[in-house]
Amino acid sequence: MLFHLNIQNILFLDIETAPQHAEYESVPQVMRDLWNKKASSLIRDDSETPESIYRKAGIYAEFGKVICISCGYLTADHKFRLKSFYGDDEKALLVSFSETLQKFFSTPDKLLCAHNGKEFDFPFLSRRMIILGLPLPAVLDTAGKKPWEVNHLDTMELWKFGDYKSYTSLLLLATVLGIPTPKDDIDGSMVWEVYWKERNLKRIVTYCQKDVLTVAQIIRRFKGEPLITDADVEIVRE
Repeated sequence: MLFHLNIQNILFLDIETAPQHAEYESVPQVMRDLWNKKASSLIRDDSETPESIYRKAGIYAEFGKVICISCGYLTADHKFRLKSFYGDDEKALLVSFSETLQKFFSTPDKLLCAHNGKEFDFPFLSRRMIILGLPLPAVLDTAGKKPWEVNHLDTMELWKFGDYKSYTSLLLLATVLGIPTPKDDIDGSMVWEVYWKERNLKRIVTYCQKDVLTVAQIIRRFKGEPLITDADVEIVRE
């Protein structure tokens, strides 16, 4: 599977997002009213309110923001190089990430890969960039492109094999493929608390980087190649 792909041409990524405000009460009234309307379709029972589920706002680009982007690629000497962009200044981290995208995709045949990236990571990044008045990097600008012209790879889509009825989490897919689980500290539902309550971005960065490595490991398994060892992982620090 995927034998035609050169894994060195793939930039793997994962993003972490959070609500734009720490508390429901801090949301400007106009956006709070709009969140109330959005939340009405998300409430499952009488115990839930727009306020009680506000932490879910982070998964919607209109109400959330990007707090961390981690990306990685395999080098010619078989090292897996990881770099993260993170902070409270969303616009600054998106600008820095865009510069990395432009460099990586300056040569042809490159691909952007994430787990459920086509449904979440790629459109979320694109929407936030538009909202913040930033130009879209070419690899994220899919408007008017034919499907085969979009350089996106999605490990969840690949695992479906044409079956559109199921959702497979990164944790489940990694587990069944015998890949060491990346979820040994926090999970996505805890990012809001770790960011806004603990104020521990470094913990979120570590979690995000593990997910990126796991996505790369899944592609290695799809291709029937050995997994990347811990010794081969290099973290690029600012």
